[in-house]
Amino acid sequence: MVTKDSERILSEGGVEMKKAILYINQFFAGIGGEEQADHVPEIREGLVGPAILLNQLLDAEITHTIICGDNFIGSREAEAVEIILGFLAERKFDLFFAGPAFQAGRYGNACGVIGRAVQARFAVPAISSMNKENPGVEMFKKDIYIFPGGKSAAKMRDDMKKMAEFGNKLLKGEQTGFAENEGYYGRGIRHQVWLKNAKPAAERAIAMLLKKLHGEEFQTELPIPKIDQVPIADPLKDLSKATIALVTSGGIVPVDNPDRIQSASATRWGRYRISGLDKLGNRKQGKFKTIHAGYDPAAGDDDPNRVVPLDALRTYEKEGKIGKVHDYFYSTVGTGTTEAEAARMGREIVAYLHQAGVDAVVLTAT
Repeated sequence: MVTKDSERILSEGGVEMKKAILYINQFFAGIGGEEQADHVPEIREGLVGPAILLNQLLDAEITHTIICGDNFIGSREAEAVEIILGFLAERKFDLFFAGPAFQAGRYGNACGVIGRAVQARFAVPAISSMNKENPGVEMFKKDIYIFPGGKSAAKMRDDMKKMAEFGNKLLKGEQTGFAENEGYYGRGIRHQVWLKNAKPAAERAIAMLLKKLHGEEFQTELPIPKIDQVPIADPLKDLSKATIALVTSGGIVPVDNPDRIQSASATRWGRYRISGLDKLGNRKQGKFKTIHAGYDPAAGDDDPNRVVPLDALRTYEKEGKIGKVHDYFYSTVGTGTTEAEAARMGREIVAYLHQAGVDAVVLTAT
C-alpha cells in the first residue's frame, strides 16, 4: 500500500487516492491580520496552515489550499467566487473543506459563501465548522455541512477532527444518518425513512402524547425552529421634532476606555456625553478612539465620526431636519459578542433611551 508520505498516487488495490481542497482566510494562511484582510484570492499547491492537520486526519490527499482575505470576499463576493471557481475548474477533487471559522463572523460568511458556490458548481460536498454564535451558521447551515465548533483556534484540532471524520464517511460511501446523529447543524432537509421497528405514525404520536401528559421527556419528529421576530417600528410622524440617539457596535470610546469594554466578545457597554459637541475629537486630540478588534482601527482613530456620525446629525439638527440629538451616545463591540450578551446589553441601553424620551436610533456597525 502506498501511504500519504510517499507519492500519494495510489491507495490499496491500485485505486486512485481521493482528493480534497481546503479554503482558509489570510490569517490562518500566515499572511497577516486585518491589514491583509483585502488579500486577493489565490490557490497554492499543497498544504498551508490548517491543511497540514486536515491532511493527517483525512483518508484523502489535500492537493491545494485556497486563500482569500475576509474583507475581499465580504465586499467583493461575486468577484471572489468567480476567481475561486476558476481556480477549481480544471481540478479533480472529491471533497471541499472550509475553515474551521470558530466565532469569526466574516470568516464564517466566507466559508459559507464559497462552500455553497463550490458545492453547487461541482456537485462536491462542502464541509465546515463554526461556533454556534457565528452568524454563518444560520446563513448557510441549509446549504453545506457545518459542524459545531469552538470559539477560537484553541479548538482547531477538535473541530478539524469532526470535519475529517464526516468527510471520511462520505469518501467511503457510507450511509449518513440524521444531523443529530452525525453531529452537524440541522439543515432543515426532510427525508422519508422506514424505521426498523416499523411502528406506525399513529402509535408513535400517541406515545409522545402520553409522555407529554405525564411530564416525561420525549422527542418530537417535527421540531419547529424558534425564531426571534422583532416587529418593525412605526415610522416617525415628524422627524423635525424627534430626538435621535447614536448607538454603535463599532467600539468608539473615550481614549482611556473608562468602562473597560473588551475589544472582542464584549460583555460591557458605555454611555458617553456628547451634548455641546459638534463632532467627536480623534485619538491624537486625546478624545475618542476605537477599541474594536475586528477591523483596522486607523480610520476610526483618525476620525471617530466615521463610525459614530455625530457631525452629520449635528448638521441635520441645525438645518431643522431633526429635532434634537440625544445628549449621549452608546457603544460596545460586536465582534465575537454572543447573541445572548448582545440582547442583554440592548435591553439595558433601551432602558436609558426610553427614560430620555428618545424617538429613534441611528445604529452603526463596521
